[in-house]
Amino acid sequence: MSNHDTTPDNSDTKSDIKKAAEQADSHKIQQNLKEDKKVDAPEQLSEEEQTAFIEEDLRTDK
Repeated sequence: MSNHDTTPDNSDTKSDIKKAAEQADSHKIQQNLKEDKKVDAPEQLSEEEQTAFIEEDLRTDK
């Protein structure tokens, strides 16, 4: 029984990072960097998105 590797050779395939870098739009990146965005303030979450990191009934520090 032979043991053949069925995965493509890494030298023949591009990484996702390289593909993303090649497809990056420099004008869009520049525009995003110029926009005045509040980065210090937390984003407003919907009620569904506001979930506790630890469930209250599992906490042992109370």
